[in-house]
Amino acid sequence: MHQDKLESFKKILLAKKNAILEHNAQHQSNVEQMRNIKGDEADYATMSAENTLEKSIFQKHHRELEYIEIALEKIENGVYGICEMCNEHIALGRLKAKPHAKYCIVCREIVEKDLKDKV
Repeated sequence: MHQDKLESFKKILLAKKNAILEHNAQHQSNVEQMRNIKGDEADYATMSAENTLEKSIFQKHHRELEYIEIALEKIENGVYGICEMCNEHIALGRLKAKPHAKYCIVCREIVEKDLKDKV
């Protein structure tokens, strides 16, 4: 992949990383604020539901951060955009849609099918 494209993807990945880190910091601040709020049972139920949703989002973000870090390492190591399964180039369109993609679309479908078959 050309250096210009690599730099472009690196900027995108770093921007995504920063956005996630900012969201997580805001989440932590919100959790701290909720702990100090006095309210009735309905307030606590609402806060509990919101906290559960935020935890789910936080876990998703944590996984995404791991994938972003791996993609950034791949850029540094000169192997970004190479499918981890078949070692072929991942299509630019796929990388634009999901810059931290580990697999080409064909291999991703195989992985998803295998996961469904295990369930």
